[in-house]
Amino acid sequence: MPEQRPTTRDGVPEWTGQSAASMMAPPGGSETRPHHRTAGIAATLAAGLLVAACASAPRGLLQTVAPVPDTYKLDMLTATTRAISDDPGVLYDGERGRGVSFSNIVVSIPRNREPGTIQVPRSVPGNPATDFTVSAATSLRKSDLPRWFAAAGGRKRRAFIFVHGFNTPFDRAVFRFAQLAHDSDANAAPILFSWPSRGRLLDYRLDLDNASYSRSDLAEVLMMAARSPAVGEVVVLAHSMGGWLAVEALKQVALKNGGVPAKINNLILASPDLDVGVFRRQIEDMGPRRPRITIFASQNDRALQLSQFLARGATRLGAIDLSREDYQSQLGDLKGITVVDISAIKAGDRVNHDTYASSPEIVQLIGNRLIEGQVITDSDVTGTGTALETVGSAAGLLITAPIRVFDAATTR
Repeated sequence: MPEQRPTTRDGVPEWTGQSAASMMAPPGGSETRPHHRTAGIAATLAAGLLVAACASAPRGLLQTVAPVPDTYKLDMLTATTRAISDDPGVLYDGERGRGVSFSNIVVSIPRNREPGTIQVPRSVPGNPATDFTVSAATSLRKSDLPRWFAAAGGRKRRAFIFVHGFNTPFDRAVFRFAQLAHDSDANAAPILFSWPSRGRLLDYRLDLDNASYSRSDLAEVLMMAARSPAVGEVVVLAHSMGGWLAVEALKQVALKNGGVPAKINNLILASPDLDVGVFRRQIEDMGPRRPRITIFASQNDRALQLSQFLARGATRLGAIDLSREDYQSQLGDLKGITVVDISAIKAGDRVNHDTYASSPEIVQLIGNRLIEGQVITDSDVTGTGTALETVGSAAGLLITAPIRVFDAATTR
């Protein structure tokens, strides 16, 4: 998740939009069709993201604060490849650590807030009555995890793993995941996997290297959850560059184990900054034993527009146009792939890269259907008051509507 910009609504600081996102993309993608963007367009997009990145939240947001009555509490497990920080309230910085460090963090969430928003303290440590704060942070050993899984799994014994994107300090990842897990009303044990993003806009290439550095560790965390007798199923949600990392980690799991374990049954990719052809190859390498995959895409994602320009025209998976037959043909013979076009959704995010978490409708859709292990259907979307379009070569349906869904299963 790219760093958020603090704004105010009714006097309360919030993160309401994405200040930065995937600025570049690895060269050499399989799709290199010509494009007509100019350097001026790229400069305009980059300037907009840089301006938004100028404002920043105070440092040390994870200092613990005594809880107050009438607030929500979210108890999460964090697994990170970041180095431990000596700075109070930072916990983990943007450097690479040795191995995976585990913590149990309890986030206090104020009431009377709009879904999709994160109230950031004006100064640390913050006021739990009005701000997102941390009421407890405890380091864990690997041997402590079975007990945490057993206590947090709940009746449905489900684990919900979140992988953030580019330009995301550890505190931003913690608060974003707390907001998402709470607003989606996920009946699952929340687990944050945080790789060592530097949290700086111009460190895209280093962030990409650090995501690659963390691939084996994420694969290990996924297998730990899948092997736990206290966990019945695992749902993974990955955003932006984290989508590339999540798919790579699952591919590694599949190649090592002859497929992805059945418990890992659902992968959600939000605005994935990933070449379309590379994604197809990753899925083919996984083989038939892999999770269901839902992709949230938007043609209005300004961050991915810039990423596409810098990738010399290689369209990012999170920005595909579902009405184009070439994309339908690339994805149409892959079973279990659903692409949801959310281009028409506006949720206060100027860059349109964070809609999966800032739009109450999409957050509820994630919680009510996807985390519950179900496939999005037209009745689910129209039930939220949002129109739907299903696109598939076999279905032969193409209707103009605010949301479009491409289900690869309909093309077989």
